[in-house]
Amino acid sequence: MRKLSYYIHTSADGFVEGPKGEFDWPVMGPELSDHSFALDEENDITLYGRVTWEMMASWWPDAESRSDHPHVVRYAPVWRASRKMVISRTLDSAEWAEKVIGADLGAQVRELKEQDGKGLLLMGGARAATSLARLGLIDEVAISVHPVVLGGGVSLFPGLDRRLGLRLIETRTFDEGVVMNRYAVTS
Repeated sequence: MRKLSYYIHTSADGFVEGPKGEFDWPVMGPELSDHSFALDEENDITLYGRVTWEMMASWWPDAESRSDHPHVVRYAPVWRASRKMVISRTLDSAEWAEKVIGADLGAQVRELKEQDGKGLLLMGGARAATSLARLGLIDEVAISVHPVVLGGGVSLFPGLDRRLGLRLIETRTFDEGVVMNRYAVTS
């Protein structure tokens, strides 16, 4: 059975977006960039919540024309070629995505987990992560904590109404002071 991992960037005070939806604060140094490519090696389908999807789909299709940052130049072709699915109750289709998972989220994600292949990776999508956590479908959580305090915004699992037990399985420190903690979900 495929593993479903949730990978998210947070501020030191635990927010995934700033008070006005800002996501201009994560710093992508060379080590963290290399880590993102390792994630692509471990997983063959990337899931996105709608909000994260809209941000990604507005940037990555032609990102090299907007930035010459080494991560952007290296990652844009990988993003375009990868298998992507969107979790959304409001979208019917999404350009660049193979599928929109809307109705019956639990059944559709369970079906993906039962298929042969590498892992499933939920990138961002705090609200989608909350829905998947409620259904008991997340196997791992990897949190990259950036050295910034936002003072408010969207929390890591907004509205989660149950305890999520975690067991630490890895800690890594990346350039720019980013610390990633990876956990197995235990309950």
